Parts: sequence; C-alpha cells; structure tokens
Amino acid sequence: MHCTVLLFAQLAESIGSDRLTLQLPDGATIEHALNELASQHEIIAAMRDSLATAIADRYCARNTTLCDGDTLALIPPVSGG
Repeated sequence: MHCTVLLFAQLAESIGSDRLTLQLPDGATIEHALNELASQHEIIAAMRDSLATAIADRYCARNTTLCDGDTLALIPPVSGG
C-alpha cells in the first residue's frame, strides 16, 4: 500500500520537499508510518513526539490504520503571537 505524506514548516524545509510517498504493508498504522519516516529523516525522528497527525483533513490517533492512497499530514507544533 502507498500513501502520500504532507510535510509542513520546518519538516518541509529540512527535507526539501512538502510531500513524500511512502510504501507500507497492508494494515499499517500511522505509528508504523512514523517509524519508517523517522528511520529515513532525522528531523522526523527528532520531532515525532510533538507532531500532530491527520488523514484527509481530520486529526487522527497514531493507532489509526492507513488505507491505500491515504494522505497523511505531519503537523509540527506552531507558535504565534
């Protein structure tokens, strides 16, 4: 199964792209996707505990099962004032 991963802010800047394609086994969860991505990208490994995750514009828990063709967004913390 494959999914598209959307990256924002410092994730996109560090990786040099605002999206990645990820190949995962059927039944993989968001947590599985994060494990795979963290093994490939140091910035994701460093920020993984503070990232929010969403599928199709809805925030999701990390135990959510991904489906083929899903778009997973990794959303870093934001601050403003």
